[in-house]
Amino acid sequence: MDTSTHAHLRSQYAIVGVGETPYVRGSGRTPRAMAQEAIGKAIADAGIERSALDGMLSYQLGDSTQSPLVAADQGLRLNFYMDVMGGGSSTEALVGLAIGAMEAGMCEAVVIFRAMNGYSGVRIGGTGVVSATPVLDEYLHTRPYGHRSAGQMFAPSFMRHMFEYGTTPEQVAAVKVAHSEHASNNPKALYKKRVTVDDVLASRMICKPLHLLDCCTESDNATALIVTSAARARDCRQHPVLIESVVGRCSKPRTDNHFQHGPITLTAGHYGREILWRNAGVLPEDIDITGSYDAFTFTTLMQLEDYGFCRKGEGGDYVSNGTIRLGGKRPNNTSGGHLCEGYTHGISMVIENVRQLRHDVDDGCPMGPDGRRVHTHDYREGGCRQVKDPQLTANLGWHSPGTGSAMVLRRA
Repeated sequence: MDTSTHAHLRSQYAIVGVGETPYVRGSGRTPRAMAQEAIGKAIADAGIERSALDGMLSYQLGDSTQSPLVAADQGLRLNFYMDVMGGGSSTEALVGLAIGAMEAGMCEAVVIFRAMNGYSGVRIGGTGVVSATPVLDEYLHTRPYGHRSAGQMFAPSFMRHMFEYGTTPEQVAAVKVAHSEHASNNPKALYKKRVTVDDVLASRMICKPLHLLDCCTESDNATALIVTSAARARDCRQHPVLIESVVGRCSKPRTDNHFQHGPITLTAGHYGREILWRNAGVLPEDIDITGSYDAFTFTTLMQLEDYGFCRKGEGGDYVSNGTIRLGGKRPNNTSGGHLCEGYTHGISMVIENVRQLRHDVDDGCPMGPDGRRVHTHDYREGGCRQVKDPQLTANLGWHSPGTGSAMVLRRA
């Protein structure tokens, strides 16, 4: 297939603005109020007129607000909006929907947001108000067997990976160690403390093989980004970040009980990579930074394998040999990700990669006379987290082993 044609829309659209609220536990605010702050920051970041925004997309799991309400608060009149259900595979998919809507002439600039009280409100782990919901529909054949939380549902895939490939808890714990090092240089991160492999393995067992520190944070926050055409991006405030390729909610043959079809260690990334790399016109080895979804340490490892950054079964070595750490060949989740920065269902990882490609992440480096940070690339605790001259990043979103999304971004 010829991927050089306009049909694939490579480099035709860009992310021009990003914004987020603080990552906290107990916001004391509604998702609607937090969405206003995040969107306002994204608009200011882009330097775009509010009147130029005529599209809006959001995603949620019954824990957020609606686009028409948020748009009204912002004083926006929309030509296109949609609120979809879903979690960690949504951001990249919605970027694809935004591009499609603009390509169809339905709108000209789209803001995408996720707002959630993931700690003080609806807790994804299944406690709090969620625990009182009735067991219905597709959950009737999983809940009786103890598949209530994400960790319980994914654990069989993780255990099978250890059995088949000899992956060790020590190797997997290295994901948390790397992300904690990155978070220690992120002033926004909820958890900034660096941890060791021993710390991870000594933390209490949640659901075998997952220790507490193998699991993501719970946090209250809102995040937003703005997508428009590459032509309009040239008039915006920030250096454009071009969208090279998008995979939107690619799935295995079964998405409800994915383990009923094919190897349970195989994720949707095995199928998504055929779209991602073909349409982007690059290969995994061309990527400078990854943002592999880290609801758990294992999700990072398994996706890096299935998108082709290493061979199947070699993920344990890949994540533990220094590759994914700052200063390594291909750092992953340089903000600290969901394991440390805060839990946003994936959108914060896209925001981080956008800032990396602008060469302007917010860290402990000093500010220069032009108001931009002078990055030292000294990755010791409290220091820099800017990767040297990155040109290409890949985000690997995850809903479950059975469904995932992905995106390649390029510095213009």
